[in-house]
Amino acid sequence: MNENEVISKAFAMPLTSPAFPPGPYRFVNREFFIITYRSDPDALRAVIPAPLEFSEPLVKYEFIRMPDSTGFGDYTESGQVIPVSFQGKPGSYVHAMYLDCEPPIAGGRELWGFPKKLASPILTIEKDTLVGVLKMGSLPVAVATMGYKHRALSLEKTSESLASPNYLLKIIPHVDGTPRICEIVRYFCEDITVKGAWEGPAALELFHHALAPVASLPVLEVISGVHIVSDLTLGLGTVVHDYLAK
Repeated sequence: MNENEVISKAFAMPLTSPAFPPGPYRFVNREFFIITYRSDPDALRAVIPAPLEFSEPLVKYEFIRMPDSTGFGDYTESGQVIPVSFQGKPGSYVHAMYLDCEPPIAGGRELWGFPKKLASPILTIEKDTLVGVLKMGSLPVAVATMGYKHRALSLEKTSESLASPNYLLKIIPHVDGTPRICEIVRYFCEDITVKGAWEGPAALELFHHALAPVASLPVLEVISGVHIVSDLTLGLGTVVHDYLAK
C-alpha cells in the first residue's frame, strides 16, 4: 500500500476495518425521552467551556432509543445536554453521553467529538410509565420516569426544537499527550420528520458515580418531561472555535 492509497483509505480507525462506515447517518424511529430540570449555576459554570454561555441554570437529561441507524445499528444512549448560547444564538451543549454500542461510540468521538462512554442505558415502557435507566456495570446512575403520552405536543414546534444548533467540545490528543485538536464543533439534525410528541408528569433521580458524574449537575427542580418519536439525519459538523489557533 503506497502513501496515496493510505491517505485515500484513511477514513477511520483501524485502517483496514473501520469501526463505522462513512455517512450520511440516518435514524428511523429515533425515540427521545427528555427531562428538563433546574440545576446549580455554579456547577454549570464549572463544566460549560467558553465561549459557550448559559442564561438559565437548566439541564436536559436524555434517554434516546435508536433501533434503526445507518452504520451504527440498534443501540440506546443516555446523558446530559445543556441549553447554551454561542455568539448570542441559542443552542445546546452536549455535556455527557453514555451508550451500549461500539460503532457510535467510535464514530461519535472521532467525527464530531461527542463525549461518549460505554455504559448500559435502557428506555422502555412499564405499563403506564415511560422508564429510562442508566447503569454503569451493576450500579444505577440515573432513573427517569414519565406518564406515558399524557398530552400531545405540537409536531411543528417539536421539529423546530430538534433542528436547533448543537455544540460539542472535540478533543484529540497528540502522541505526547498534549491536545492536537481542541475545538468547538457545531452540528445540526437534518431532514427531520416528527411522528409524535407528548408531555406528562416526570421525575428524575441521579446517583453519584466516580466515572459517570451526572449527579455533579444536581436536580433542584424538574421543569418538564417530553417524549418524541422521529426520523432524522445526523449532519456532520463545522468547527466554530479553535482553542489552538494562533
